Amino acid sequence: MAADLGELLVPYMPTIRVPKTGDRVYRSECAFSYDSPESDGGLYVCMSTFLGFGREHIERHYRKTGQCVYMHLKRHARPKAPGACGGTLPKRKNGKVFLDLEINSESSTDYEYEDEVKLVIFPDHFEIPLPNIEELPALVTIACDAVLNSKSPYVKQDPDSWEEELLVSKYANNLAQLDNGVRIPPSGWKCAKCEMRENLWLNLTDGSILCGRWFFDGRGGNGHALEHHKQMGYPLAVKLGTITPDGADVYSFEEEEAVIDPHIAKHLAHFGIDMLQMNKTENGVMDNVVTPRITEWEIIQESGMKLKPMYGPGYTGIKNLGNSCYISSVMQIIFSIPEFQRAYVGNLPRIFDYSPLDPTQDFNTQMSKVGHGLLSGQFSKPPVKSELIEQVMREEEHKPLPRGVTLRMFKGLLSSGHPEFSSKRQQDAHEFLLHLVNLVERNSVGIGTENPSDVFRFLVEERTQCCQSRKVRYSQRVDHVMQLPVALEAATNREELIAHEVKRKEAETAKRPTPEPVRARVPFSACLQAFSEPDNVDDFWSSALQAKSAAIKTSRFASFPEYLIVQIKKFTFGLDWVPKKLDVSIDMPDLLDINHLRAAGLQSQEEELPDIAPPIVIPDDSKGHTRNQYLDPPDIDESSVMQLAEMGFPLEACRKAVYYTGSMGAELAFNWIIAHMEEPDFAEPLVIPGYEGAAAGPVMVDNQPPEEIVALIISMGFQRNQAIQALKATNNNLERALDWIFSHPDTEEESESVSDVTDIENNSNANIVSETAPEGPRVRDGHGRYELFGFISHMGTSTMSGHYVCHIKKDGRWVIYNDHKVCASEQPPKDLGYIYFYRRMP
Repeated sequence: MAADLGELLVPYMPTIRVPKTGDRVYRSECAFSYDSPESDGGLYVCMSTFLGFGREHIERHYRKTGQCVYMHLKRHARPKAPGACGGTLPKRKNGKVFLDLEINSESSTDYEYEDEVKLVIFPDHFEIPLPNIEELPALVTIACDAVLNSKSPYVKQDPDSWEEELLVSKYANNLAQLDNGVRIPPSGWKCAKCEMRENLWLNLTDGSILCGRWFFDGRGGNGHALEHHKQMGYPLAVKLGTITPDGADVYSFEEEEAVIDPHIAKHLAHFGIDMLQMNKTENGVMDNVVTPRITEWEIIQESGMKLKPMYGPGYTGIKNLGNSCYISSVMQIIFSIPEFQRAYVGNLPRIFDYSPLDPTQDFNTQMSKVGHGLLSGQFSKPPVKSELIEQVMREEEHKPLPRGVTLRMFKGLLSSGHPEFSSKRQQDAHEFLLHLVNLVERNSVGIGTENPSDVFRFLVEERTQCCQSRKVRYSQRVDHVMQLPVALEAATNREELIAHEVKRKEAETAKRPTPEPVRARVPFSACLQAFSEPDNVDDFWSSALQAKSAAIKTSRFASFPEYLIVQIKKFTFGLDWVPKKLDVSIDMPDLLDINHLRAAGLQSQEEELPDIAPPIVIPDDSKGHTRNQYLDPPDIDESSVMQLAEMGFPLEACRKAVYYTGSMGAELAFNWIIAHMEEPDFAEPLVIPGYEGAAAGPVMVDNQPPEEIVALIISMGFQRNQAIQALKATNNNLERALDWIFSHPDTEEESESVSDVTDIENNSNANIVSETAPEGPRVRDGHGRYELFGFISHMGTSTMSGHYVCHIKKDGRWVIYNDHKVCASEQPPKDLGYIYFYRRMP
């Protein structure tokens, strides 16, 4: 028999591998579904790629790869025998050679488990039970043992070890801090060397606030924090916005990695930052000793009410991985939208068929997997109560019913390389939503039909007016979220709030218990009015005056989206530097009309500001030398140039924009580009009078359009030939290319079918080609009347702690999604939400 098995496996030996360090072994979850060893068909693990597949998807992998040898894992659950001791751990057979699976805590005391392992050879499904050490070749035995004893592929993402283990910095204990009187305010930060207001780092030696590096996905800064370290040698910096009572993100420039600073509280206090004003419980939720926080938790979760559980398609919960509720809430809302359902679930067979060899790393595959898991109803089955059904069940194998899905694989993919979402800390659901929309847009080519994120996109018209000359400038930008300020000054219980504040201060002075807090009641109309009011523009340079001047900016909708996302700007920082949330109740309307916020454009009585660039700012030479701008090479911030180039603008235009704005940051340079992009010499090489070296300039980039820009235009509904032709005609400028397409409709008739799309970002789903290429604008404009269909609520005192739930209106009734629990809502707390979702009315 041993010889027979050995001979049987000989043809397949080259395809059987022993997992090496770095190999991810998926022995607890299917790459295409939420099947596991506990599912009816068990789980098949490829002995070459170590990917896991459920019974429904194993044939697809076999046909695509020709791989024949799989390890089949199956866990059998049976009711415990009468008289068995309750509360005991599940009984396991073959425990040494099988895997640790999560045990459902609700059923672990009622069931005992038996694990079964075997090798299966396709296509004949020949089975070899394991362990079978004496009869199998040594290589096969070693490979099987290594697979069964391998670590989880999510070892860096499990709740207890979501982050890589950090080491204490060698500079922390003896860090020198300058006594220079620097005090850091709780908000309003910007880089000391440019205009960046995000990705800012506080140097723990001198208190300098400087921007970090630029990242591939459009985030980051100009690298001034690292530049400052190279000049001064100060080793440690902390990222602003990550400071919580539990610590902060600290980076060591000298050690070139994230580190732990055990004295971070002391080092921050040196600059007036008190990080120890809040306490957390061990489950990561804020210790709610103040009554309103408890009330907020009870109201939003509808505690104390008998909520009816909901089951079936569209009512599937998501298990919490530990501070992952921000993902769960967003994904529940996303897959309640028909456009996302059609794109990912409607196209599921073709997305799966065209998936890459490693579908666990493919965004569209994992989105389809999540959508199917939430909408199929396979993981949301009601408990069996019928006596007849119970009798039938007794004759079959008993097993616990599935209760929700776990987004481990999905979170691992989306958070890869992201400094915040890859951590185990709570995150801002708004930031994750924008991150998700960005990924949807970048990968929409592989869906094969529409780009579902188009439903959120709208154009904002910004009108900037110089207060002295009264002249104006109009510009447009793309946005996905309407951010609504909280008009606390318009609170209807203002007198009550003032009286409470007086009593609170008196109680603190007298060291008495503080009175019960009062929640501000703010009318939605006041918040909408605050949104439409002008904002002051800092450091505005007026081209009419050729000098800095006061200016105001107003924003209006140049288009209205199909689905309007409204974020309530509840989160801020207190004077003591403690992040906090405004305790407000806003009467959000079920029906919303914002037609009055439609942009009108330049009016006949208005005069535009002259199209003149700001003067070049030449910084002082710290070494006392005088800069000769006619002999020395031009001082161009190459990091800002690359930021703009990655947005799709021509390289030479980016260089000119940075030069003519004095290398003062990508934001100012971007504004210059928008103002000059219609000029005929927009993309011509930079020529500086008096500097002969400028004529040579850098080598012009090849006019062959970058594939990522081509893919982006195709995702908007245009054909590939149109995209390439438009980009070549506009020097690879995305905005001008879109205008070119709209102004050359005849080219569509000459376009051929799209084919041979280049693999983008290792996503072979890009090979899927739309059978039809519907023409469509970048935005789905229409009227501005909307109906509320969902909202995400946050409980806690800051986005870095607490808990998220969401409410969605389905079939005329509100449903609450609280992690894996899905119930009919009795009193949806629409006044306490954080992010609201409206759909356009018919």
